[in-house]
Amino acid sequence: MLEVIEKGSATGSHPLPLLFVHGSWHGAWCWDEHFLDFFADRGYACHAVSLRGHGASPGRERLRRTRIRDYVGDLAEVAARLPAQPILVGHSMGGFVIQKYLEQHIAAGAVLVAPIPPTGVLRVTLYIARHYPVPFAKVHAALRLAPLVATRELVRDLLFSASTPEELVNTYQQRVHDESYLAFLDMLALDLVKRRRVNRVPTLVLGAEHDSIVSQRQIRRTAAVYGAEAEIFPGMGHDMMLEPRWQAVAERMDGWLTTQRLREVV
Repeated sequence: MLEVIEKGSATGSHPLPLLFVHGSWHGAWCWDEHFLDFFADRGYACHAVSLRGHGASPGRERLRRTRIRDYVGDLAEVAARLPAQPILVGHSMGGFVIQKYLEQHIAAGAVLVAPIPPTGVLRVTLYIARHYPVPFAKVHAALRLAPLVATRELVRDLLFSASTPEELVNTYQQRVHDESYLAFLDMLALDLVKRRRVNRVPTLVLGAEHDSIVSQRQIRRTAAVYGAEAEIFPGMGHDMMLEPRWQAVAERMDGWLTTQRLREVV
């Protein structure tokens, strides 16, 4: 059974559940730090899944062979168990997984937080190869992505802003872990998002000013693809749900969700 952290209950104002999907190296825990309590307190039923091989979900021993389509299957499995059609919230790779999910499924809405764009990870791959050649070489020698989060310095540079307190970076560096090499190849070239197949749902796309993984231009282009609103948060890094100013992101999401008054799609 996949790990699913659940908090809150549906209310008349927010009848549809929120289903949170984490990104590479993370698990459901990254949403449980702040976001699940925030949205549960505002009347949402919240569910955060740990994709196979992440968090407390099984599959760590098979992580190297896991594909993006497997993560999409995990998302579909959890969504099907919910009492109503969910609003999907995805960070980074989780945002990419949601886009792939929407090729074959429907949702009430989607919030993409620093999402890997439909065109994949070529830009950030070249960035890492240029700026971090030794960890990059280790990734391909070992066929695993753990070398990119092996030190506090790498975690800060790739996932957080320079202003994030050192103790937070230390804490989260100890919680991140390996990621599937095949899933990385899928996002690089093997299984990119087929944009014409993606079912269009109300979508919000959020990005960070100092994100090393997803550029501001990519955030705006992703939003344009889906006819979505986009907003860039100043002074923030890639892990927007864990940054000191996480609440500004949550409040923007809450405001959008309240304004949209989303309902199940028949």
